[in-house]
Amino acid sequence: MAISEAPATSFYQASLRQFDTAANLLRLPEELRLILRMPKRELTVNFPVRMDDGRVEMFTGYRVQHNMNCGPAKGGIRYAPDADIDEVRALAMLMTWKCAVVGIPYGGAKGGVRVDRRLLSKGELERLTRRYATEISLIIGPDLDIPAPDVNTDAQIMAWIMDTLSMHYGRNVPGIVTGKPIAIGGSQGRFEATGRGVSIVAREVAKHIGIKFEGATVVVQGFGNVGAITARLLHDMGCRVIALSDIYGAIANPNGIDVALAQKYVKEHGRLAGLPGSTVISNMQLLETPCDILVPAATEGQITFENAERIQAKLIVEGANGPTTPEADLILQRRGITVVPDILANAGGVTVSYFEWIQGRENFFWTERRVNEQLEEMMIESISRVLKKSDELNVPLRMGAYVVAISRVAEATEFRGIYP
Repeated sequence: MAISEAPATSFYQASLRQFDTAANLLRLPEELRLILRMPKRELTVNFPVRMDDGRVEMFTGYRVQHNMNCGPAKGGIRYAPDADIDEVRALAMLMTWKCAVVGIPYGGAKGGVRVDRRLLSKGELERLTRRYATEISLIIGPDLDIPAPDVNTDAQIMAWIMDTLSMHYGRNVPGIVTGKPIAIGGSQGRFEATGRGVSIVAREVAKHIGIKFEGATVVVQGFGNVGAITARLLHDMGCRVIALSDIYGAIANPNGIDVALAQKYVKEHGRLAGLPGSTVISNMQLLETPCDILVPAATEGQITFENAERIQAKLIVEGANGPTTPEADLILQRRGITVVPDILANAGGVTVSYFEWIQGRENFFWTERRVNEQLEEMMIESISRVLKKSDELNVPLRMGAYVVAISRVAEATEFRGIYP
């Protein structure tokens, strides 16, 4: 069944439509569809936080576990003023497929708190994090559900969560989160893992479709952890980065942007605008800039029915989760633009989170070189499987990735059966 061109009304509905399309390709039995479509568990928490001036404010947080038939749930926690249960449901489902497509023994989960982190002091941020961790402690644990950083969260926040839950357990529990500081059990290479994975995927798929990688022009939307690292690594691999954006706007330079200089400039000035040698452009202009490789690494719903006809990239590599709507996918497919889906393209982060989890359990930590080599090996194997499946079924890479992922979770579900 083809995806309808009628616009989806929500990110979650769009995720379900992509699942349904892959399920039809697989001819998945109805009972398996029912099980795999629905989240296993959802928790919404409303909790108080005392602010620096003595006031008490209420915040809302979420944790959704989509599926745990392949192993413990895994997924990040995001802090965003527009976070809601629908978004978290969609992201939890994507995490299930993301873990499955790279073959790691996790299910999918996601968490979020509705808050603008920029408005909090460090003390308020810590108190909010520790209270949220306590509220969701009922359903997370090193063998149950392991959170990680996501949008607007970082290693420090993971450290506070680990410390809070360790106090509850009465002992040190480093495996309760990944993405921790190295000093308390984090992994070498974790900070760069998602961006590194995106850059590996971009290189491999570019070669596969005949784009000369060295000298390829690149546009990156989003200059957070994923976007900035992806841009720098692609620059270091010989690509020419010609446009970048952050939450304040976008810049361009057709002759190429020195990404390391851009990172330094943002650290000093707080934004990309004003970078010497660059021109300010709009986010819309950035997405529509002619280029070889476009990396949307900001938020979901950026390439849509409205702008897909104007996208001028040869290859789109989804650094963010859900940046392309199903309606836009159809248009891009018709126009011959290759899209590497989020569940494959940005799976480097969860892959190295898995490495961190293993290292913590063994209490034996790897060198950064070993982490990066293992990541590259797993990403290349995963890309090869998806390319093969896509060619076999004559479908776009997104459906090839979904088929690989859903097949694995469906097989695990069938073997486990339904209890009682």
